[in-house]
Amino acid sequence: MAMIGEMDAESVVEYFRGKSILITGSTGFLGKVLVEKILRVQPDVKKLFLLIRAPNVESAKLRIQSEVTGSGIFQLLKKQHGVWFNNFIEEKICPLAGDIMHEDFGLDIASLIDLSKDIDIIVNGAATTNFSERYDVAFDVNVLGVKHVCAFAKKCPKLKMLLHVSTAYVSGEQEGLIPEKPFLMGETLRVGTHLDIESEQNLIKETMRELNINCCTKRDERRTMKELGLKRARNFGWPNTYVFTKALGEMMIGHLRGDIPVVIIRPSIITSTLKEPFPGWTEGIR
Repeated sequence: MAMIGEMDAESVVEYFRGKSILITGSTGFLGKVLVEKILRVQPDVKKLFLLIRAPNVESAKLRIQSEVTGSGIFQLLKKQHGVWFNNFIEEKICPLAGDIMHEDFGLDIASLIDLSKDIDIIVNGAATTNFSERYDVAFDVNVLGVKHVCAFAKKCPKLKMLLHVSTAYVSGEQEGLIPEKPFLMGETLRVGTHLDIESEQNLIKETMRELNINCCTKRDERRTMKELGLKRARNFGWPNTYVFTKALGEMMIGHLRGDIPVVIIRPSIITSTLKEPFPGWTEGIR
């Protein structure tokens, strides 16, 4: 069995040789682990394009330095490359200042065309993971963000895979054996209800419009939008805004993917590193 595992690992490592990968959410807990792992096991990867929320490329680069490559998880890689570490990072990582919340990630047409020609693999790890996030914010990132990633994926002529990071908790609070099947558009966890993503988007817009008309304070606005998210999630059988919008994101992929090869991964709770690059690395309060 170990033999098959090793062969699999080798073929995956080999697969990344010469590939260009677009990664969203690379400053997140999971994202930086992925970036480090690829650079460590396959230094011959062609390029990692990291989409970073920043006003310009220089700021994006600084965020990568402080939040990704400056992270403790890069210790081993720094040791391996020594004085050449920064050169290696410079050669392999290409920062993109943009945001999945915007159509075309907010990139200019020229950058978008160049990028689409290069990309072999997209890893969509960008998400807001706050359980009680404002509905408008969670919807923008976890639902519309997925829509924009799919639209971009369709523009990439040599794309081999779109990997989307979801969560095991899209299944809600069920017990027993839960089959790994994709969500169909409009499906809910509560019998007798039907979901319409466009209606949810309109509800958000309408609520925001009313809040503006009534000159509500930012605090009231935040509270109202948080409450709306929880109310809508529970109405359809999900326990919180996060898992609800992640389920909507999966529906969006299923609906828009066309013939793009898609993998949806649903991790459960992620804790510290087991072995690589060293045991026990974690970040934040976990």
